[in-house]
Amino acid sequence: MAQQLLMPKATAVWLVDNTSLSFEQIADFCTLHPLEVKAIADGESAQGIKGLDPIMTGQLSRDEIERGEKDEKHRLKLAPPKVRVPESKRKGPRYTPVSKRQDRPNAILWLVRNHPEMKDAQISRLVGTTKNTIEQIRERTHWNSANLQPMDPVTLGLCSQIDLDLEVEKATRGMPKPEELAEEERLLSAAQTQNWAPASSSSASEEDEIDEAAVFAKLSSMRREEPEEDEDDRG
Repeated sequence: MAQQLLMPKATAVWLVDNTSLSFEQIADFCTLHPLEVKAIADGESAQGIKGLDPIMTGQLSRDEIERGEKDEKHRLKLAPPKVRVPESKRKGPRYTPVSKRQDRPNAILWLVRNHPEMKDAQISRLVGTTKNTIEQIRERTHWNSANLQPMDPVTLGLCSQIDLDLEVEKATRGMPKPEELAEEERLLSAAQTQNWAPASSSSASEEDEIDEAAVFAKLSSMRREEPEEDEDDRG
């Protein structure tokens, strides 16, 4: 990736104000037209733009400016960066070595069986295949379906365990966990809880009724016995 100057117009303003470089040199370094640099020097352009010191930003050395001031034909060059930022890799289909491409159908079959929640795009990223091939293996219409054996793509070297775990996590995001499903199975439904009554309470109520009847019967028998005792005392 080619190195580019930061804030070229602000840099041009600083070079016009602080150096004796020619308009052509500044224009070439800042990717501007010489007439635009002249307009900056005349105050007709870039009004209100604060100059940016390229020496402070590390994009131009003082020695390079001095060489340019001594020689009008000298073209300024950007200083090499002190820190190199690695370029981000472009996302695309995973490259699979030719020697391992014959194992891809077995890996796809393993993913389809063991991770049915995974989408075709995720499987394609893991093993570097096409959605058409995945669909054929799902529907058992692949030309070699009879000979396919499910094999772990990590074991085959088609992807890393970290990549597989990340794709599984993405696929299961938002889905209920197994322990949550088990908890739901243990809970009673609303219809079952509405008409539910503990068996102990019904038996306890029956015992209460029996006890009350026995008490009343005993009281009535005691009342009958009292008059007979009084008659014996009088005689």
